[in-house]
Amino acid sequence: MSEQTSKPTDPATASAADATDSTDEKRKDATPEVELLDLPDRSHLPVAADVPLDATSTRALAAAGLQYRVVPDDAEAFAQFCHAMERGFLGERESAESREAWRTGETTTRPIGVYDPAGAHPETPVATVVCWTTDLTVDLDSVLPMWAISGVTVSSTHRRRGVARALLEGELRAAASAGVPVAGLTVSEATIYGRYGFGPAAGEGVHEIQTRRAGWVGPNPVAQGRGRLDQVEREDAMRDIATLHGELVGSQPGDVAGWPTLWRQAAGLHPDQHRKELRAVRYTDAAGRLAGLVTYAIKGNETDYTASELSVRHLAATTPDAYAALWHYVLTHDLIGTVKAWAPLESPLRWLVRDVRAIRVRDSDDHWLRLLDVRRCLEARRYRTALDVELEVSDPVGIAGGRYRLVADANGAATVERVGSPSGESDAAPDAEVPDGVARLGVADLASLWLGSARWSTLRAAGRVAASEPTAQALDLAFTPSRPAHLTFGY
Repeated sequence: MSEQTSKPTDPATASAADATDSTDEKRKDATPEVELLDLPDRSHLPVAADVPLDATSTRALAAAGLQYRVVPDDAEAFAQFCHAMERGFLGERESAESREAWRTGETTTRPIGVYDPAGAHPETPVATVVCWTTDLTVDLDSVLPMWAISGVTVSSTHRRRGVARALLEGELRAAASAGVPVAGLTVSEATIYGRYGFGPAAGEGVHEIQTRRAGWVGPNPVAQGRGRLDQVEREDAMRDIATLHGELVGSQPGDVAGWPTLWRQAAGLHPDQHRKELRAVRYTDAAGRLAGLVTYAIKGNETDYTASELSVRHLAATTPDAYAALWHYVLTHDLIGTVKAWAPLESPLRWLVRDVRAIRVRDSDDHWLRLLDVRRCLEARRYRTALDVELEVSDPVGIAGGRYRLVADANGAATVERVGSPSGESDAAPDAEVPDGVARLGVADLASLWLGSARWSTLRAAGRVAASEPTAQALDLAFTPSRPAHLTFGY
């Protein structure tokens, strides 16, 4: 068993950029010097910054009197872009050091602004988006390039003018033109993105645990001599987070390759999120090998010290012993009455406590995906049973629609062939009866089904998938995931 989870990242600071040491040293209250961590290898990925802006969105925004352009590599222009994005997320302005670290630390992102030449401040965007390419884990040791989208904002003064549509559809067409088969984002508002073909594909839960009621029935590897726990400094924690994520990400469907800014944030070392209250505990096995880490913060209860609250910021474990040892440490911590943590909805945690009713969970849709190349996406995963089915996929943006034949063999390998309707419109009337061996659905629902987060029979019952009952049941079996999809770091 291996697992990692982390509190969602602030979208205004989650761009794929690394804060450099030289910039940090300029701070009066400087972030402690840390070893500069290398970015994961991206040499096989298209560079988003090299992809031209979408011509259709450029024309649509120009017709509305707006300018659509990539933010130039200029400190002042980038500062105005960051200010617009921070305002869109209801946040405060980042420090100049943080903005400059983002601008200079990563050259493969593509920040885009929409500008209003007639506005009071034409140099400040009225809408923003930033994108880059990364690897998405589809199945055990199977990855695909993904077009990551973040920082989507539209000024409240420019709503209902088609700006968000132009931004998002422009990103999707740009990604498709670059040969990227899937796009992804994490969302602050769940009602927006389905209309563009995104579907919730990986979720997790906000867990609130009453520690005394929960108790513990799981193993205690430390007491049994199979490993040890040690407090470590945040600089050490950052390196551990990077190491553990690198070991785990390839076997976790729905997860993406990380980058140093995320690891710094998880360790409390980001320039604008310098969390001195963050603590870290490392687990090593009996041979001294790193196998897990937890970072957390404690909020004291001044009226009852024994009722303080512990918030888990990040927990990663590569072995069952490491997982049990870290959760045992958290749930039996002195003076703690409540533990709060983001964790996968299906995790071993509930089986480690004596009273599962001490855990309250609020579901959260986490990672939204958007298929751009249905053939590549479906061929990238394994299937649990043999299957021969046609999928009629509609696409509101006209990128991935069509009729596809999916054939999976007994070993789980699949081939996919487009067999008709490249425009995405079904040859049959929408209300026509669907024969056995055929399923009709939208591309957003296919994104939710792709990694197994939703079941075909469930979406059929909800009227989202048109298919016979035997066909839906066959699809349920074939699409059973190797493990539940999960995203470790928001972006």
